Amino acid sequence: MISEADKLAVRSADVVDRLRIARRSNIQPELLYFLAADPSPEVRREVANNPSTPWRADAILVEDEDESVRRDLSAKLANLLPGLSQAAREKVRGRVIELIEILVRDEAERVRAALSEAIKGMDCVPQSVVKVLAADTVIVVSEPVLRFSPLLHEQDLLEIITGRHSNGALSAIAARQGLTQDVSDAIARADDSAAVATLLSNPTAQIREETLDAIVERAPANPNWHGPLVDRQSLPQRLLRRLATFIQQIFLSKLAGRSDLDDRTRAAIAQVVSDRGGVQEAEEPAHIGDENELTDERIKRLRRQGKLDENVVAEGLDKGDRPFVRGAIAALAGIEPEIVDKIVSGRSAKGIVALAWRAKLSPRLAHQLQLRLAGLSPRQALGPRNGEWPMTSDEMVWHLEFFGACDAQFKPLANRSAL
Repeated sequence: MISEADKLAVRSADVVDRLRIARRSNIQPELLYFLAADPSPEVRREVANNPSTPWRADAILVEDEDESVRRDLSAKLANLLPGLSQAAREKVRGRVIELIEILVRDEAERVRAALSEAIKGMDCVPQSVVKVLAADTVIVVSEPVLRFSPLLHEQDLLEIITGRHSNGALSAIAARQGLTQDVSDAIARADDSAAVATLLSNPTAQIREETLDAIVERAPANPNWHGPLVDRQSLPQRLLRRLATFIQQIFLSKLAGRSDLDDRTRAAIAQVVSDRGGVQEAEEPAHIGDENELTDERIKRLRRQGKLDENVVAEGLDKGDRPFVRGAIAALAGIEPEIVDKIVSGRSAKGIVALAWRAKLSPRLAHQLQLRLAGLSPRQALGPRNGEWPMTSDEMVWHLEFFGACDAQFKPLANRSAL
């Protein structure tokens, strides 16, 4: 029985009254259905988020003119599926899937991205839905399912790698757990330097020795592979010796400190170190320490000295010191380094621009980060527009939120011009 107070509330001229009703989980479905046509998008969003909203109301909201309503609805519908009982699945599942199949082709990338993020780890959604999202040409849509979905099998991944895909799709695939040798081969053959770097950094990826041979031969022209190659476990000794002939000094030091070197390889590396004028580094590998720890200490020192700024990030980029660049950006942006890695490995031009914006770097350096840190081509990268950011602050905040780089304390800042 609907109370008179609730009847008055849903027709109230005060949006606060209608929002209160739309948020209630114990409200009669008829009232939520009525509010699905409310003139306020804020009220309709609450109805879209409410698990108690009847299917007929969700069927109205799936065509809502407000993108945020459809975005919230897509996440709610996806999250309903794992919790359905067997009886409820038989009755409700078909209706929920029907709405999801509409949303998966929504014109707004934020709606599709929200759906992809919600279902990325689920095995209870139709594979057809996952494959549509995986083939999306917008990386913020395709990346979650490409990286995590258990419903994408080897053949699906191979078809995506060799077919039309979003910029950054190969890096997302390269980060998947338990990649097979055939998928790793396909990534290594593709003309995608950032994806190969991600593949090498993935300890669960199976990579054939002959594939590693080919990668090492191409590595001198791809400095972003050097660190991941040095870190990769179980490399043949001959490849470790080959690495020593061309990697940068910072990585050579770490290579010399590996515990799995045989006598021949250790001597070969020591000779290279000596030839470069760094005999002490080779003779005392125990003092080299952990590269990440050293990088963290340097970043902390620069911050204490007030010198952690755009200039040192640019200098690190020029030197090819990727760990330092990633760590410095994370410190300047106030986010975890893992999130920086996720944005960079995803090769999202918009995500990198937003990251640089939050770190208070310039549009000019944001462009260089896309080209030299993420390996985007000039055609793929977003450059400054008349010295200004190529995106609005709202757009950048959305991309930061998508990658988990925003918290409750973060407040959008006005667009900043180039330094």
